[in-house]
Amino acid sequence: MSLTKPNQDLKRDLQGIASDLKWSAVELMRIAERLSLAGNEADAQAVLRMCNVFHDGEDRLVGYADEVKTGRIVRGKVE
Repeated sequence: MSLTKPNQDLKRDLQGIASDLKWSAVELMRIAERLSLAGNEADAQAVLRMCNVFHDGEDRLVGYADEVKTGRIVRGKVE
């Protein structure tokens, strides 16, 4: 199924934001590790919980991008 330009842009945007979330979660995991090594386990655990939220959001956005690709989600015209 060929995507319209607006739907291609939407898919690309969703994938880009998902990638940004993934990168952010990786960086936060590094910060959490440093916090833990410094003895600040409570903050390390809080940062790890943030990572889980980011990973969940990433998964949802990738799923939405897949739905755009299959035509289940379509960007309409703004009137």
